[in-house]
Order: sequence, then C-alpha cells, then structure tokens
Amino acid sequence: MAGDTERIEQDIAQAREDLAKTLDALADRANPQRLADDAKNKALATLSLPAVRYALAGVGVLVAVVVVRKIAR
Repeated sequence: MAGDTERIEQDIAQAREDLAKTLDALADRANPQRLADDAKNKALATLSLPAVRYALAGVGVLVAVVVVRKIAR
C-alpha cells in the first residue's frame, strides 16, 4: 500500500510539472508583444522581397500618375 501511495504521489507531482511547463509554453506563445514582433518581422521580410518591392513601386507610380492627371484637369 505504501508503495502505491508513493507512486501515485510521484505521478501527481510529475503531472503538475508537465502542466506547469505546458502553461509556461502557452503563455510564451500567446504573449502579445512576441506576437506583434513576429508579425512585424514577417511583414518586413515580405516587403523586402524584390517582387513585392517592384509591385509596390509600380502601384505608387500609378497612383502618382492618376493624382497628377486629376490635378491637371
């Protein structure tokens, strides 16, 4: 009986440790600052791609032409 009780207590202690580790990992993954930093880094990485840069430059030129034509009329 004493052995069973000790084993159960050890199992409970191990389950508590595992739960604490899981909660710490979830808290780290759900940290708003980390999520914002990850999103910012991903956006900057996407914007640094040549295809995206050229597309944005083309859109900028197109908008500038449309604005100039509207002003000129």
